[in-house]
Amino acid sequence: MLKRLHAHFVKKAPEILRLPAAITPFPLRKQLLQQLLNWQFRHALAEGELDFLNGRRLGIGIADLNLQWITTLEDGRLAVLQQSEADVWFRGNANDLLLVAARKADPDMLFFQRRLVIEGDTELGLEVKNVMDAIEPEAMPAALRTAIQQMAAFVEAGMKQDAKAVQARAGAAC
Repeated sequence: MLKRLHAHFVKKAPEILRLPAAITPFPLRKQLLQQLLNWQFRHALAEGELDFLNGRRLGIGIADLNLQWITTLEDGRLAVLQQSEADVWFRGNANDLLLVAARKADPDMLFFQRRLVIEGDTELGLEVKNVMDAIEPEAMPAALRTAIQQMAAFVEAGMKQDAKAVQARAGAAC
């Protein structure tokens, strides 16, 4: 029973989080995202690994949360914009993007399964992906790494349980 509840919660969590995300004013989301991104990528920023984003716009879309934003490099820091035009878009669902961030899902596999969509300037998208791949999880701030890993483990277990339940139902006689 608890396993089914766990799987149900993982499946429905984005739907539950959609309303709070929608009513949070953009300036507050912007401030939170900028602090989080600059904290996460502080070493890459210091080493100039994200300089290719200067004057370029990277769009991030989380479809099931109905969230999207643009990230660019301004004055050596990552900035979040609300504009709708981006050079490249990375789009996916919250659970899949969380698993990618925690390195529990391969972005290439999700791309080929059409669960991760990359649209626009594919060369820029590849540069972003390469920087992301090069960052070792140990380089992440410990609190952020721990939070992402724990949430991803919870989501991964719930998704596996849901997949088992679907397989069991598929094998049942009509």
